[in-house]
Amino acid sequence: MPIISIANLSKTYASGFSALKGIDLAIERGEIFALLGPNGAGKSTLINIVCGIVTPSSGTVTVDGHDIAGDYRSARRSIGLVPQELTTDAFETVWNTVSFSRGLFGMKPDPAHIERVLRALSLWDKRGNRLMTLSGGMKRRVLIAKALSHEPRVLFLDEPTAGVDVELRQDMWRLVRELRDQGVTVILTTHYIEEAEEMADRIGVIRGGQIILVEEKAALMHQLGRKRLILNLQAPLAAVPEDLDDFGLSLTGEGRELVYTYDTKAERTGITGLLTALAAAGITFSDLRTEQSSLEDIFVGLVSGEAA
Repeated sequence: MPIISIANLSKTYASGFSALKGIDLAIERGEIFALLGPNGAGKSTLINIVCGIVTPSSGTVTVDGHDIAGDYRSARRSIGLVPQELTTDAFETVWNTVSFSRGLFGMKPDPAHIERVLRALSLWDKRGNRLMTLSGGMKRRVLIAKALSHEPRVLFLDEPTAGVDVELRQDMWRLVRELRDQGVTVILTTHYIEEAEEMADRIGVIRGGQIILVEEKAALMHQLGRKRLILNLQAPLAAVPEDLDDFGLSLTGEGRELVYTYDTKAERTGITGLLTALAAAGITFSDLRTEQSSLEDIFVGLVSGEAA
């Protein structure tokens, strides 16, 4: 049974703007799910509905078996949310603000758990510091600690590494993997495509308030990926010969590299024909290599409507 089930979920604001249109989505227990989409696609609206911050216009959502409308408290207790905004009580200490968050969910004090969370986030040495004395990256860590204070089964990370340094990003990736290994389900939205490529088990792409694709990451990159064959020429070319126009070749590296792009799903790659045509044209090469298209290439194609 999925830990989150979303059925026919829609949201239309008073202005008439339709932010979500009939979303159906199931998040499996213990997975890292990346929700990708351009600005205004509906990512934050979807998260805010599941977390009980925004009221849907229609549809149903259950979290760990609890309906977010009919059993709000139990559903919300299952969720930890790390928002985009750095909103914290500036005069409170790290320890107190994280401990207070646990109490908000009706959980008994557990100093040992709070200590584990703070240590995992490299905040233990800062536990007595007031929040206003912390850097932006440390404040981001405090938001994550607050979200984990009540031991949620589901953790939402809304643009968790926006504007943070590389070291913090690596720390967060490591923590997310540890949480997943402990059985926590993690849903993240991100503008950093490499974050999804590095972290996610599955990827969903949202565009114009609709889920246009949900796929295992590896399968997505295999199915929609394109490969490039790069030939290092023995002698530079000023232009691609007209006889090779059918292959859609491009020149790079000051005319020393010939690049051929082919579809990994096609029955024939066309490489054999290309090599034959190159030989006929008297073009020789010293080396060749292939490159797989990145998740970013695939994502750009999806949200621009170039791929289904």
